[in-house]
Amino acid sequence: MEARRGARAGLVSLLEEILATKKAEVEHLRTRGRSKSSRRPLDALQVLRRHPGEPLRLIAEVKLRSPSAGALSRKMSPAERAAAYVDGGASMVSVLCDARYFDGAWEHLAAARERLDRAGCTVPLLAKEFIIDETQIQEARDRGADAVLLIARLVDAARLSRLARTARAEGLEPLVEVVDEPELEAALAADARVIGVNARDLDSLAMDRARATRVCGAIPPEAVAVHFSGLSEPQDIAVVARGRADAALVGEALMREDDPRPRLRAMLSAANSAKNG
Repeated sequence: MEARRGARAGLVSLLEEILATKKAEVEHLRTRGRSKSSRRPLDALQVLRRHPGEPLRLIAEVKLRSPSAGALSRKMSPAERAAAYVDGGASMVSVLCDARYFDGAWEHLAAARERLDRAGCTVPLLAKEFIIDETQIQEARDRGADAVLLIARLVDAARLSRLARTARAEGLEPLVEVVDEPELEAALAADARVIGVNARDLDSLAMDRARATRVCGAIPPEAVAVHFSGLSEPQDIAVVARGRADAALVGEALMREDDPRPRLRAMLSAANSAKNG
């Protein structure tokens, strides 16, 4: 991580800005204290794993804004959109919890969980946050998450392992996001069972699908592989479905739609038509 920052001397990367913000938020969470939930998280690992001949699983994301796309649809509330994703066939729903950069909130996660529980839906929720501390994992657990995103680039390998252990101790599945092979090594050292490969570089925001395909192909077969970013059309899903990935996360393409269900169903149809071997 330090080498990447050195290559961008004189510039403040998006991740560096986010890290500074998160440190202040962590202090707030520590000061406020915890209201522990008695809810038992769902098994996200089994939901995301696919076997030969099965279709690619889709994770549909709730985010109101992103640094690359700007403002996205707000026709539905986060809870309504989570329910629409489930109705459209998503295997998991990802909810952005970061406020400053994505207009997300922990309350969005809690509202989505309440809405799905009220409807009797057993679809797991992924808390998507820039996690640097155990208190954020506890917050995710208490707000209704079943899995939590850990970004390998944010912390060193030892810290990543500690955060993954904390997530598992809380009953959450750590989904470790990586960009390249060294980060994949860190994820495997942390005993990650679900590994997401981001086609977008988090420092430059540039897309590199070839790199993502290469890194995804290096994930051991016993782990669940998830493709992140760059999927906007059904044909994009079909390409990923023919490869190593067990699941794919789709965010902006669905968030541009006031009603995401038709596009999500088209993507699921593509996934079903392009099953792996």
